[in-house]
Amino acid sequence: MPQPHGVRRRSGCPLNASVEILGDRWSLLIVRDMMLRDSKTFKEFLNSHERIATNILADRLRRLERHGIIEVRHDPDDGRKLIYLLTEKGIGLGPVLAEMVLWAAAHEEVGNQALVQEMRKDKEKFIAHVRERWVKSRLR
Repeated sequence: MPQPHGVRRRSGCPLNASVEILGDRWSLLIVRDMMLRDSKTFKEFLNSHERIATNILADRLRRLERHGIIEVRHDPDDGRKLIYLLTEKGIGLGPVLAEMVLWAAAHEEVGNQALVQEMRKDKEKFIAHVRERWVKSRLR
């Protein structure tokens, strides 16, 4: 698969490509909010618990779009507003994020134990449910 226009990688290593696209916490947290909290608007991302700065949010949204993780559309209810949606490539990160959550829960004290328990109980079912919600949201 070709790289987005103007993107140059430090190396051809697949892990390096992943890190260059998603290697900062903000990008991963934006994807998390889209998958688990159904966040779609700039304002919804700003209201996340981690309190991302507006300039960083704007930059990460552009980066995620440039790499095909998200797409940007005009809100059908208010054409002046933009909505951000995960692409097929973006929703494909579901298993990766689930593994990261489970890894952190196994090695660190973390919150949201209900989410952790749901993933531990049946990770594949959890990921399938996230994908189902994503498909339904794309049809709206």
